[in-house]
Amino acid sequence: MKKQSAVPHDVHNITDAPTAHTDEMRQRMIKYAVAMGIRMVCLVLIFVLPGWFKLIAVAGAVFLPWVAVIIANGGSDTMNEHSNALLDAAPLTELPVAGPEPAAPPADSEVLQGEIIQEEEKPGANGGEPR
Repeated sequence: MKKQSAVPHDVHNITDAPTAHTDEMRQRMIKYAVAMGIRMVCLVLIFVLPGWFKLIAVAGAVFLPWVAVIIANGGSDTMNEHSNALLDAAPLTELPVAGPEPAAPPADSEVLQGEIIQEEEKPGANGGEPR
């Protein structure tokens, strides 16, 4: 039989969960495909555009593959930070107002009755003079 460890496990919030790997890969492939589509348009424009506009198309055709690879490979390097900000700072207007008397204790518990007695200060504790 397998024993359960006594070490408590971290509780994860659903908002802290990272994107699924397949969804992240799909988004990265879409970004790469769009960038390569724009590069193909730049390659066609090299033969269509006159003058210095051709230089813009050449620059797009040359630099877009590098930019596309950087964008596609940069997806999984992000770090998700755990935040309990909502739990740490509740607005005062959202805190419950003191209500009626608390509920009665369960029938099988015992309630002790008593009084609080303030402790008296001993004479001589402050340099020998009583207060």
